[in-house]
Amino acid sequence: MDKIKKLSKYRNIILIFLDILCIAFAYYSGIVLLNNGSLRLDAYYTRRFFNTLLISSIVYQIVFWITRRYKNIIRYEDGKDYLIYFILCIISAFIVSIVRKVFHIFMVETTRLIILAGIFIAILMISYRIILRYILVNDIFKTKETNVETQRNLLIIGAGNAAHEIIKTIHSNMKEIYNIIGIIDDNPKRLNYSVSGVKIIGNRNDIIKICEENKVDLIFFSIANIDNENKKQILNICQKTRAKVRILPGMQEIIRNKKLFENLRDVEIEDILGRDPIKLDNNNIESLIKDKTILITGAGGSIGSELCRQIIKYKPEKLVMLDIYENGLYDIEIELKTKYPKSKIEAIIASVRDKKRLEEIFEKYNPYLVFHAAAHKHVPLMENSPLEAIKNNIFGTYNVVNTSDKFNVKRFILISTDKAVNPTNIMGATKRMCEMIVQAKNKVSNTEFVAVRFGNVLGSNGSVVPLFKKQIMDGGPVTVTHKEITRFFMTIPEAVELILQAITYANGGEIFVLDMGEPVKIYDLATSLIRLSGYVPNEDIEIKITGLRPGEKLYEELLMGEEGLQKTAHDKIFVAEPMDITMDDIKEKLEKLNNLLNKENADLKDTKSVMKEIIPTYHEENNK
Repeated sequence: MDKIKKLSKYRNIILIFLDILCIAFAYYSGIVLLNNGSLRLDAYYTRRFFNTLLISSIVYQIVFWITRRYKNIIRYEDGKDYLIYFILCIISAFIVSIVRKVFHIFMVETTRLIILAGIFIAILMISYRIILRYILVNDIFKTKETNVETQRNLLIIGAGNAAHEIIKTIHSNMKEIYNIIGIIDDNPKRLNYSVSGVKIIGNRNDIIKICEENKVDLIFFSIANIDNENKKQILNICQKTRAKVRILPGMQEIIRNKKLFENLRDVEIEDILGRDPIKLDNNNIESLIKDKTILITGAGGSIGSELCRQIIKYKPEKLVMLDIYENGLYDIEIELKTKYPKSKIEAIIASVRDKKRLEEIFEKYNPYLVFHAAAHKHVPLMENSPLEAIKNNIFGTYNVVNTSDKFNVKRFILISTDKAVNPTNIMGATKRMCEMIVQAKNKVSNTEFVAVRFGNVLGSNGSVVPLFKKQIMDGGPVTVTHKEITRFFMTIPEAVELILQAITYANGGEIFVLDMGEPVKIYDLATSLIRLSGYVPNEDIEIKITGLRPGEKLYEELLMGEEGLQKTAHDKIFVAEPMDITMDDIKEKLEKLNNLLNKENADLKDTKSVMKEIIPTYHEENNK
């Protein structure tokens, strides 16, 4: 390597010298070929040969300098560069031929020889540059041996363009880090072929065996365009190895960041759930949102902020984002104003508990649609502070509902939860009361009041997935409350897409229920995350069972038994039958809650007693 560094100081001189050698050898070969293997060595012909060599060298050098070929870094040249070399050599040959004819220079006799030599020159120049590139990329003359112990054995899944780019990047500057074992591809016709010098050594069924035999540390999943089911199947196989898995996202993310290697990310739980992408009727959604003022409460939260991201794409007249937590609101405000500088975006600090403040905001902005996502949602915390859940969730919702009615909002959408179904905790009970308020108010208002109910969203504030990732990063243990506990899961963007689709079906009074797919065992989810991080559950990372928390139940339900279920035009959206409840009933219930809030030293027992009285389906879970 030291010798190569010294030579690099004189790289252009060396390249020019090599190019002239190529020109000389090409003319020599052309003369021999056109003279049936013989070469005239008399002084007369020798003079012609050297004149031709001199003129050609000058022309080729001028063309190469003008096109900055000597400024190219050989290590990074590719097929496009080699094609340019070929074209420039042919152009140079034609220029030499024209010079010979125009200036009657004493050179070789035929244009055919000059053009033939041009082709030979192109082949020779490209060939030695490819050889130099191979030497530079692979450090052929490197004296220091790679430390095999520090390398990580790598298996690549997918033998497409992405694999080629990854291998090229590793060979260029990461050979000390990764030792590529081979490539996995399910196409039997590709077996034993190579991509950028790396052999295809098997299909998905060989992954476990190959990983065991070669002690694979890392798996790069390099297939960007793959259906969710196959992706899930392959990742489930990868879980059975000890290798950490990194994955390419979809093509849209790759396009945004053209440095493909940098797109590799850790596997998310969404990747192994294998849910199909949502199909939306964008025209109906756009007709509700475009050129309208849209207000979102809880805009800084997980669901609220994603509502903002998706709604802004439909070009509302104005997007009003309301939240009491300034940090989350500030983050989404900066994000959207950066991406959509021409859109009208208002970020407002306000509490849904403050009725007067709400009325000021509604009077100023006159929203067409209101998405009510503001709520306290953390189950154990609300068990410890039940009165706060009542103030914020129930009375806060009541304030936004009444304000929406007063200012003639077209449609109000409550973001509800599966925990409102047969609730076993204060948070779920308060959300059930919110659903009652919405359905009762719809009967006496010109505003269309609806609710959308769904389960847990992956990656949301308070979700188990970020917690598990942090616990794995810290070396464990990963804490699960019960080995049999199950939850429905949906990605945040998927949930919001379905919310927007659901409201296009609304007439008022509906509780829309989103199809959450199959329930997932939290213990299995923890196991998957540990394995995909390259560890063995309960060997490298302990899974600790901590016991159900206050108000927590083993299984969540999306529908109450008495509600029934009706289909909509979308196969993932259903409608529950409306409740038989009036605003008089609601006011009576709210009065009892208000008395509770005004009671001195009201404790958890008092709160639960009142909640059971006003929410007939509320019951405490036996967590023993």
